[in-house]
Amino acid sequence: MSKQEKINKITTSAVLKMKTDGEKISMLTAYDYSTAAVMDEAGIDIILIGDSLGMAILGYDSTLPVTMEDMLHHTKPVSRAAKRAMVIGDMPFMSYQVSTEEALRNAGRFMKEAEAHGVKLEGGREVAEVVMKITSSGIPLMGHLGLTPQSVHQLGGYKVQGKDDKTAKKMMEDARILEEAGAFSIVLECVPATLAGEISRSLTIPTIGIGAGVECDGQVLVVNDMLGMFEKFTPKFVKKYAKLNIDMRAAVEQYIDEVKDRKFPGEEHSF
Repeated sequence: MSKQEKINKITTSAVLKMKTDGEKISMLTAYDYSTAAVMDEAGIDIILIGDSLGMAILGYDSTLPVTMEDMLHHTKPVSRAAKRAMVIGDMPFMSYQVSTEEALRNAGRFMKEAEAHGVKLEGGREVAEVVMKITSSGIPLMGHLGLTPQSVHQLGGYKVQGKDDKTAKKMMEDARILEEAGAFSIVLECVPATLAGEISRSLTIPTIGIGAGVECDGQVLVVNDMLGMFEKFTPKFVKKYAKLNIDMRAAVEQYIDEVKDRKFPGEEHSF
């Protein structure tokens, strides 16, 4: 029996133990009940309801327009589907930046209204007070450093972060600050693999990489990307494990043809 099969429910302590044991942590995004149920049955460790739903589901050009109501709406069905996996709700833009009180209130909504097991937010030292307030209130929190999509305009676009000594040092310091503030894990996005490895080894909490190399303690991808459901652009860090867009298009085309040709429904599909 594998380590994965022995864990009945993924919790923060289970995630920390996985780092200690050297077992890699698997995380994917999900935004609906059926997708989350399949992931949970397959044995995924963490399901993130990412604000990436802005682009993957709602058709926006960035994550910035996503609201708390959008996030809660999509987190609820994922929480209902997840029996084993840990469910993390992504705090959207301006849901935690205004004040620590509002940040705590919104984090609490993820737990109370959407039954998430924790929240994720972006930033380093500038959100340390918020992280401390949320975690000291008993809410598990996942940090996010490197390419932080909510700050894409400030960063000057979707670029690799931490390439020079100054920004690499700051990211290392920010990771330690988040750990001290109470974060139970940190996502590292679009970070040089060597730097991500150094950060991972320096922390007692696990790192979850996306475009940050194999030395992170776990990996995360957007489900729409890894299943090949999005064709316009494929980031370098994405591996497509399926090409569902091709299968879906073929199925829809066959359905249209059979409806037009009166082949569907057949007798076996009729009452």
